[in-house]
Amino acid sequence: MFDVRPVAYVIGLLTACLGASMLLPMALDMYVGNGHWPAFAESAIITAGAGTLVAVATSNGVADRLSIQQTFLLTTGVWLALPIFGALPLYVGATEARYVDAFFEAMSGLTTTGATVFTQLEDLPEGLKLWRSMLQWFGGIGIIVVAMVFLPELRVGGMQIFRSEAFDTMGKVLPRAVQIAAQISYFYVGLTVACGVAYVIVGMSPFEALNHALTTMSTGGFSTSDASFGAFQGIAEYVASFFMIMASLPFVRYVQLLSGSARPLLRDSQLRAYLATILVFTLIFTLFRLYVFGDHPEEGFREGLFNVVSIISGTGYSSVDYQLWGSFAVATFFFLGLIGGCAGSTACSVKIFRYQLLFASIKAQIRRIHTPHGIFQPRYDGKPVGDDVLSSVMSFFVMFVVSLGIFAVLLGMTGLDFITSLSGAATALANIGPGLGSEIGPAGSFANLNDTAKWLLAAGMLVGRLELLAVYAIFTIRFWRA
Repeated sequence: MFDVRPVAYVIGLLTACLGASMLLPMALDMYVGNGHWPAFAESAIITAGAGTLVAVATSNGVADRLSIQQTFLLTTGVWLALPIFGALPLYVGATEARYVDAFFEAMSGLTTTGATVFTQLEDLPEGLKLWRSMLQWFGGIGIIVVAMVFLPELRVGGMQIFRSEAFDTMGKVLPRAVQIAAQISYFYVGLTVACGVAYVIVGMSPFEALNHALTTMSTGGFSTSDASFGAFQGIAEYVASFFMIMASLPFVRYVQLLSGSARPLLRDSQLRAYLATILVFTLIFTLFRLYVFGDHPEEGFREGLFNVVSIISGTGYSSVDYQLWGSFAVATFFFLGLIGGCAGSTACSVKIFRYQLLFASIKAQIRRIHTPHGIFQPRYDGKPVGDDVLSSVMSFFVMFVVSLGIFAVLLGMTGLDFITSLSGAATALANIGPGLGSEIGPAGSFANLNDTAKWLLAAGMLVGRLELLAVYAIFTIRFWRA
């Protein structure tokens, strides 16, 4: 019989920890004296209390190992339960927010999507600004652990190719998750601190630097201003670009670097492909801005670099409204957002390694056509790729396109126009942040969308953040019968 107690126990513990973390923004609100701290106090009591009760009630089912079913359910359950409770401070503390808005914001935060329904961010209480940033920071470290522990175990979307680099987690999910999380946390916290210090040096206030460091290292994109990074143009864009790139590289390489081995970092093919992609598109937009708009070379390079890195990493900061650059820029940024960063990072979207495997498979197929009797095996990092990996990757691409179409149609049925529906579905599934059009583009927000569209987009964020199939699997009859 399927035992949900180990799953509920872990979710209960994480929910209780989430409740305890609400004390930090509560203390901030008390310190600045804005009178909003009771919202965090109420939310902390409810969240920590509910999580503790669930953990205590299911503690007799604690297990050292999880079955495949339990692992699937845990992966989805955590990313559903935490936004439900993470929305409480936003719902209670923001007097004009309804629960659908608060849940949308919390889901966008924990999935590091960065789409927001809040406007006039400058007027939000300091505690709520910090809480939004904290949600993204928690989501960033959480998705790294999921990508290195659970998804290779579940063979989702070709992630099993990284099983050996996930420290051989088969059959030891929970103990190894704790170990990996501890090792990765050193770099995650260290890079966050370094990012915050760098932001202060280039002119941000300590509070702005803290918030943007949290949302930069999580590649989340929440800001403290409606202008997003447009309020910090200049050298701060270079700082943000550097740390967004660092956050979208595989964190397991940092762990290996800490152990004294720099070779895996230098020889990682997805890392090289990712950096090359950034360089190529940055140069394209630099030349485009230089010859079409007559920008100064430094400004063209800076704006090109920042916005390319922001979109491809899924961070979603905007320093300018690139829709004003013309249809070429809009189309390029749309498809750039569907590439994504490296596996095992906080970055979102399809991920660069899947495109490498796709092109390797296409190359092998073309060679088979030219030489029917030859034997050609797709390779990744110099090693042959098994049929199970290729099948998983192809399934992911198919499901991504199908999901994109379904969500776009459903959003269109709520009354949204074509551009808003398509780009909204894409930005939710790829966890990018801004969409296209006047309403949800880089200069807009999701505030004026109807409630049904917001629920659909929140569902899309969840599905996309967990690589599609990890969520879809639990809705099959076979999953519950197995």
